[in-house]
Amino acid sequence: MEPRVDFISLGVRSVEESRAFYVDGLGWPVHREVAGEVVFIQVNHGLVLSLWDARQMQAEAVTGRPDGIPCITLSHNLGSPEEVDSVMEQAAAAGAAIIAEPVTKAWGGYTGYFADPDGFRWEVAYNPTWTVDDAGTVTV
Repeated sequence: MEPRVDFISLGVRSVEESRAFYVDGLGWPVHREVAGEVVFIQVNHGLVLSLWDARQMQAEAVTGRPDGIPCITLSHNLGSPEEVDSVMEQAAAAGAAIIAEPVTKAWGGYTGYFADPDGFRWEVAYNPTWTVDDAGTVTV
């Protein structure tokens, strides 16, 4: 697995309140959003901060505050579903707990989750619309 983080997803209680804080309050620009579900903000060269409804995030990534695991995921994006499978196998061989086997999602991507030894969730994903240009601008 290449040492890289492409997305940091925070499970938030209220997407609207978090949007108001980051976008309206701090002035961070929205890259893309689905009202009430998720807001994507590009925060660095090829790096996106995702403010994701915590209930949806907990259901997909099996993470959340009730069991003491922070509602945060780190995402590693790859160029194909086969690469996702390969990294998931590598993570499992290294001792990761597989939280969700990779599956094709309704939005067209292919994604799975593993937990590191401390329980932090990693999403390993192929998103056919994800690109980063030479300037570091993300397109999702």
